[in-house]
Amino acid sequence: MTDLSDVRLVRAEGDSWDVTESVGATALAVAAARAAETAQTEPLIRDEFAFLLVAAAGPAWAQLAGSEPHWIGDDPEAHRIHAMARSYQAVRTHYFDDFFTEVTHDGIRQVVILAAGLDSRAFRLDWPAGTTVYEIDQPKVLEYKTATLGAHGAVARAQHVPVPIDLREDWPGALIDAGFDPAAPTAWLAEGLLPYLPADAQDRLFELIGAHSAPGSRLAVEDFAMDPARYTPEKRAARRARGEHMRTSLGLDIDADALMYTDDERADAAGWLAAHGWEVDAVRSPDEMIRLGRPAVAEELAELGLDSVLLRARLDGESR
Repeated sequence: MTDLSDVRLVRAEGDSWDVTESVGATALAVAAARAAETAQTEPLIRDEFAFLLVAAAGPAWAQLAGSEPHWIGDDPEAHRIHAMARSYQAVRTHYFDDFFTEVTHDGIRQVVILAAGLDSRAFRLDWPAGTTVYEIDQPKVLEYKTATLGAHGAVARAQHVPVPIDLREDWPGALIDAGFDPAAPTAWLAEGLLPYLPADAQDRLFELIGAHSAPGSRLAVEDFAMDPARYTPEKRAARRARGEHMRTSLGLDIDADALMYTDDERADAAGWLAAHGWEVDAVRSPDEMIRLGRPAVAEELAELGLDSVLLRARLDGESR
């Protein structure tokens, strides 16, 4: 049985990480899901770089990224949960891939991926000529990604500009220094990011995005309900227990709950953006999964912490 003391928040002000540590390890886990989906007979998305990026972290990570989770053993319930989690990652990846197809079709040529992790879109999507993709993340994470892709001869399909800086620092200044033009419409992405920010930092992130968005800019966000009642020690312990196969079979201990901030006053992303001049279109992840042929029960997604809202927003005037 999981000790409730094992699921306390482990974040600290100014903390940093390598790709196999803390929040960095969640980027590996998400990339592993994309690799596993890509290896399926009829994948919803294709990320030919995901397995390379995960396997470079070691053999245990390579097993996690395999086409079949043999490391789980003969537990059918664990296999079902693993498949549902993989489908969720595939659906959210598809949603944001489609977002970039839409915005570039509309003429946007400046893209910023916040907390990019092991996102490989700069290398795998068909970007129109003249597109620049800026990626912001911890220096060690970006260094790992660029070095791994470079070692395998990967070539970006857009102008790829890593911006190694913590989002708690002056990232707009670093972005501008790297060539970003605040006067040009921008497509922003915040995928898998918000739960790892305190509530006030989330607001500040949106404020800075708005302050550096020209009219016509777009924003895509994955938003989670971080209600503290859903992240009690008991519920966190139950989710941690579901990861026992990973800890015992692979020796990997990824406890995303212990890295997230839960706040009573956290703003709903869609509501916050709508109140600050953005036109918002949102869909619940269970509904998007059904639409794409990957049905899942909302209550089960909630138990896994995967019942998100996926949203796209457009700024036609000045943000407020």
